[in-house]
Amino acid sequence: MSFLVRRPVAGAATIAGRALAGVFFLIGKCRASSSKALHPRGEVRHGLVRRQGCSWRTHVTWLDDAGSDRVLLRFSRSVGLPKPFPDVLGLAMRIPLDGDGHGDLLLATTGAGGLGRFLLRPARHRGAVYSCLIPYQAPMGPLLLAALPIDDDGFQFELVCARLRGAWSSFGWLDVLPASDRGRDAPVSFDPVLNVVPGLDSYTWAAQLRRFAYAASRRARGAVPG
Repeated sequence: MSFLVRRPVAGAATIAGRALAGVFFLIGKCRASSSKALHPRGEVRHGLVRRQGCSWRTHVTWLDDAGSDRVLLRFSRSVGLPKPFPDVLGLAMRIPLDGDGHGDLLLATTGAGGLGRFLLRPARHRGAVYSCLIPYQAPMGPLLLAALPIDDDGFQFELVCARLRGAWSSFGWLDVLPASDRGRDAPVSFDPVLNVVPGLDSYTWAAQLRRFAYAASRRARGAVPG
């Protein structure tokens, strides 16, 4: 995309992002002081990611190299509708990086097909397909990430990546670890714009849409970034 095209796209995204920020701030103020504007109800868990590496080079180290990571997870309901009503479900993942840093990935329930991966899909149970919906700006071009359920209860997922129109390629597995305090939530904020997994950058227009909305949601409940 040329510079002359990128500027109006980024400008439009900034305007839309500021509009979303206002909406998110008002929603957050209408909720309880500790609740998020979106995904107010959730459950924080720990998980283990086992990576065998993608079968083709994405030039993203975390996707290409084998390894394992103990990750922080949050499963949530975007609108906050009570069960058993369907809702767009969220899966947030915090990945430890070298040093004291971390990177955040945000996934939501979508379809898995060529078109469905770009469409949100309400679900009733945690064992559903989650994808990033908006592609990341990877070194090799636009890249999508997804978690495909292995069981109906949502305790095991296959982690996959794909080009915009390509088939999903497995790069690892996610095991959700058991918890003694089932159902516990925690005031943790995930932000893929502030906390980037190296090589999985947000496109400028996507970052502008998210940055203002996330910041407004945090301000509404008095939270701090990260």
